[in-house]
Amino acid sequence: MAIINIFRRGTYILFFSLLLISCTRIGTSELGVDDFFGKDAIDTRDTLLAVETETIVLEDSLRIYPTDLHVLGDISNDPIFGKTSAALFLQLKPIFYPFYIKGTKDSIVVDSAVLILSYQGFYGDSSKPVKIYVNKIDPTTPLEVGKYYASNYANAYNLRKGVTAGNPKLFDFASAKDSINDRFENARGQIRLKLNQSIAVELLKTYDSNGVYRNDTTFRNAFPGFALSTIAADNHNALIKLALLDSNTKLALYYSTSATGSVTRDTLVTYFRFNYYASQNANFIQRNRAASEIASHLNGFAKDSLVYVQTSPGTMVKIKVPGLKTFGNKIIHRAELIAEQVPDDARLSTTDSYMTAPNYLFLGVYDTATKQLRTVPNDYLGQSNPQFLLQFGGQKISKSLNGYSNVATYNFNVSRYVQGLIARTDSLFDFRLYAPVNDSVKFVQPYPFNKIQSTEYLSTSLGNQPAIGRVRLGGGSHSKFRMRLRIYYTNL
Repeated sequence: MAIINIFRRGTYILFFSLLLISCTRIGTSELGVDDFFGKDAIDTRDTLLAVETETIVLEDSLRIYPTDLHVLGDISNDPIFGKTSAALFLQLKPIFYPFYIKGTKDSIVVDSAVLILSYQGFYGDSSKPVKIYVNKIDPTTPLEVGKYYASNYANAYNLRKGVTAGNPKLFDFASAKDSINDRFENARGQIRLKLNQSIAVELLKTYDSNGVYRNDTTFRNAFPGFALSTIAADNHNALIKLALLDSNTKLALYYSTSATGSVTRDTLVTYFRFNYYASQNANFIQRNRAASEIASHLNGFAKDSLVYVQTSPGTMVKIKVPGLKTFGNKIIHRAELIAEQVPDDARLSTTDSYMTAPNYLFLGVYDTATKQLRTVPNDYLGQSNPQFLLQFGGQKISKSLNGYSNVATYNFNVSRYVQGLIARTDSLFDFRLYAPVNDSVKFVQPYPFNKIQSTEYLSTSLGNQPAIGRVRLGGGSHSKFRMRLRIYYTNL
């Protein structure tokens, strides 16, 4: 009996020693395959497990926060993913209360009011200018204080455009490089929308510190903010990216006054800005996938050869790996899920070149018991250390594949998850692949602390901005760009 126990202990020690050695072979990016087949390899082998894939609509409730980039515009010609329309509601406010315009009312001469937006780039086709419409927000449907609006549920809030606030602005992307140099500022990257003279008079002459400008509530009730929109019929094909908290976003009020009562007059400007704590915003993004390629691949087209990921608010991919159920007990050196873009042959130099893939995809699992998305067990260790995120994967890597250049590829390290499945018979989950913007997912600590749970917040720090990015990937049955799970292992 003693000999048997010694033999068992020796076997256990050998097994865990090999396991520890194998863990050192897990890389932080793509696998260096040659290392496994050198002289010191322990009979390392590799295999490919087939995956089954299906595209579904991601029923999220994306909130776009003031710190995020906002989008404005229309994508009216994307044959693969369909149409997108983005509208923006925002408030720009005085920087103090009670607010007053320098000088007496009688001495103020109104010049103009200009709504200025901080331009941060675009997504789509910049060859056509975008016509921007500016309205006041309908005072009967104001933005609510302290509310974060879900971007893909515009109809739920009944926010509406009110009266026209100025003539439409035809924004030419080339003009974004122009500089503004005057006595008030030296800046570039501005979109300037001149407002109706009546609004300038209202803000500079009609309102005062005893009435509308007395406090934030009185101002918000009188002037609920601006609604910015575009019209798909204008036939442009781009989304403009805007930063609300940047110093270039403001409402400029130009006027002259004899502030001291003398006959000498001076031209002045005062600015209203977006206040992180007091201003409200809503960025509504509507998707219309009818009559596009993705429409025939949504919800129920299981084992698809093509799958589609659209940045939130968008779509996600269900991924099953049936072969993991019967994969024998082995030492896993690395297991990686590989996803590759399927180029659009008919539009390589047009739509495919400017409707680029998301910067980051997230891989999670779906827990049928709790009906929640959660992190991949043992492999996703959170964003607290950038090295953890790099090791897990998901960042876009552009490659030359199958005769195409700049093919977007995504790799995910699920080695410890697979090891737990086959060595400890941990729970088997289906994967979910999507492009988050602001989202949350249940985070479970790695084994043996897997009873400890918390919430992991996925934010724009990962690299995705609202509605920016979409990619058609090869599914589990694609002939050239097949999604697959590749495993490098050693038999026990």
